[in-house]
Amino acid sequence: MRILSGSGALSAFITVLVWLLPFGSFAQNDVSCLRAIKNSLEDPLGNLGTWDFSNNSQTSICKFTGIECWHADDNKILNIRLTDMGLKGGFPQGIAGCQSLTGLDLSRNSISGNIPNDISRLIGFITSLDLSSNQLSGEIPMDLANCTFLNVLRLDSNQFTGQIPLQLSQLSRLKTFSVANNRLSGQVPIFANATIPAENYANNAGLCGGPLRRCDGKSKASHTPIIIAAAIGGLTIAALAFLVAMYFLRRVYRKKKEDDPLGNKWARSIKGAKRFKLSMFENTVTKMNLGDLMKATNNFSNENIIGSRRTGTTYKATFEDGTSFMVKRLQDTQHSEKEFMSEMDTLGSIKHRNLVPLLGFCVAKKERLLVYTYMPNGTLHDKIHSSVEGEVMDWPLRLKVGIRAAKGFAWLHHSCNPRVIHRNISSKCILLDADYEPKISDFGLARLMNPVDTHLSTFVNGEFGDLGYVAPEYARTLVATPKGDVYSFGVVLLELVTGERPTHVAKAPETFKGSLVEWISELSAASKLHDAIDTSLVGKGHDSELFQFLKVACSCVLPGHKERPTMFEVFQLLRAIGQRYDFTTEDDMLMLQDSGGADNVVELIVAQDK
Repeated sequence: MRILSGSGALSAFITVLVWLLPFGSFAQNDVSCLRAIKNSLEDPLGNLGTWDFSNNSQTSICKFTGIECWHADDNKILNIRLTDMGLKGGFPQGIAGCQSLTGLDLSRNSISGNIPNDISRLIGFITSLDLSSNQLSGEIPMDLANCTFLNVLRLDSNQFTGQIPLQLSQLSRLKTFSVANNRLSGQVPIFANATIPAENYANNAGLCGGPLRRCDGKSKASHTPIIIAAAIGGLTIAALAFLVAMYFLRRVYRKKKEDDPLGNKWARSIKGAKRFKLSMFENTVTKMNLGDLMKATNNFSNENIIGSRRTGTTYKATFEDGTSFMVKRLQDTQHSEKEFMSEMDTLGSIKHRNLVPLLGFCVAKKERLLVYTYMPNGTLHDKIHSSVEGEVMDWPLRLKVGIRAAKGFAWLHHSCNPRVIHRNISSKCILLDADYEPKISDFGLARLMNPVDTHLSTFVNGEFGDLGYVAPEYARTLVATPKGDVYSFGVVLLELVTGERPTHVAKAPETFKGSLVEWISELSAASKLHDAIDTSLVGKGHDSELFQFLKVACSCVLPGHKERPTMFEVFQLLRAIGQRYDFTTEDDMLMLQDSGGADNVVELIVAQDK
C-alpha cells in the first residue's frame, strides 16, 4: 500500500470522508455496528444500559454512553470510548460496520483473545486506537501497519507475546506508541516522525533497539544460539538461586518500600536523573529541588493523586514543614525543552486572584512537572456533585463561585497579555481554596498539548474539552475560540444552578438519554425552565436570582456562537445578579475600566423573571 504523507494524506482522508458521508445507509450501518458490539461483549456492570435499540431510532445512537458523533443530527459515529467499564469478551469484530469511525478506546476493561489479523479491514480509517490495560494475548498483528491514519496506538498492559512487527515503522502519522507491560521480544520499530521513550517499552524483558539496549546487530536468524546460551545461563542461575534467595528477597522488599507501592515507573526513571532543571517563580519556594518533590509525593505514588485530566495527572506534595503543593505531570507535550521553558516563563507571569498560581516547573529527562499552590477544597465538580450529607453548596456560595470564576475567565480573554483561550473549561478545572474562592487551573496547557488548533487529531482524540462541555461548532471547525470557552463555562453555570451532571440528567425522564444542554433546551421549548433548578435551592428567598442565573447560563450555550455573550458580558450579567451580596471587590471595578466595560454595559437579559 502506498503511504501518503503531509497535507496530501490529510486531503485524501478528508476526500474519502466527504465521499462516504452522504450515503444514508451509513447511519443504519452504525446502528447495526453498535448492536453487534453490544451483543459480542459481556457487560456485567450494566454500563451499556443506554444502548437501547428497541425503538429502532437511528437518532438515539449519538446519545449512547461512550458514543461521539460527527454531528448530533447525522448519526455517523466519530469515536467510541468505552474505557473502564468492566467489559468482557473478545475484540468486537462488529466494529467494521462503523465506517465513519476515527477513534476507538476500549482501555481498562477485560477484553481477551487476539487482535484480529485483518484489523485494518475493521478499522481502516482510525486515527486513535487504545486497547491498553486489558487481557489481550497472542502476537501483535502485522496488519496494523495498514491502518495508515493512526496517530495513537496504545497496547500496553496486556499479555502480548512475540515480536513487535517492524512494519509498524511505516505508520508515518504515528505520534504515540506504547506496548509496556507485555511479554514481547526482539527489536523495536523505529518511527520516522515520532520518538518513543523507553518507558513505553518497559517490562518487556526481551525488547531491544531504539531507546533500549542494543540488539548487537544480530539478525532474526541468529537468535537461536542466543536463546540456547540464555537457557544454559538460566539453569546456572537457578542452581545458585537458593544460596542468594534470602539476600535477594530482602533487597526486593527494601526496594518496594522505597519505590512507589503502586508502580509509577516513570517516577523511578527520573529519581536518579543527573540532569534536571527546576525553576521557581516564587521566592518562598526557591530552595525546592527534584529530590524534595519526589519525597513530598512519595515518589509520585498513586495514593497521592488528587486529579487526572487529559492534560495530565496531579499529585499532592506534602513537605516536612507541613506545606502542601500540587504537582502536575504533563501528558504528551509536543514542545521541545526550549519551547516548553519559554511557555512556562509566559504562564508563570500570569497572575490573577482567580487563577491557580503557577509556582514553578521541573524538566527531568522527558518529564515535565508543574508546581502549583495547593487547593484544599478540591474541584468545583466534586463539591457540586458530592453525595456526602452536609456538603451541599448553598446558593450564595454557588453564586459567588460563578461570579468569581467568570471574572477569572473574563480576565484571561480580555485583559491578559497575551490573551488566553482556555479550551478545556469544565467544573473540574475550577478549584476551591480554603475560603472557597474559585481558582482556574490548566489555563494555557491546551496549547502545550496541541500547538495547532486545526490539526485533525486534536478533535478526534478529544484533547480539547471534556465530553459534555465542547461547543457544537468545534466539531465542524476544529478551531478553539473565545465563544467556545463561553459555551463550556455556560455548562458549568448550568451545573451550579441545576445540580446535574453535563452528560447525565438524573431528574429527566428515563426515556431521555441526552446531555444537560439538550435537557435544558427541551424544558425551555416547553416553557418549563423553572423545573431545571436544583430543588434544594428553591423556596429559600433566592428564586428570582436562581432563574436569572439560569437564563444567563442558557445564553452561554446557545447553538449559534455569534448569539452568545462574551466572557466579559457573562461576568457583568452575573455580577448584577449578585449585587446585594458582598461579592464586588475593588479589582472588579479596575477590570471594568481596563476592559472598557464601564461605558459598554450590556442590557441585562434576565431582568424579567418569567
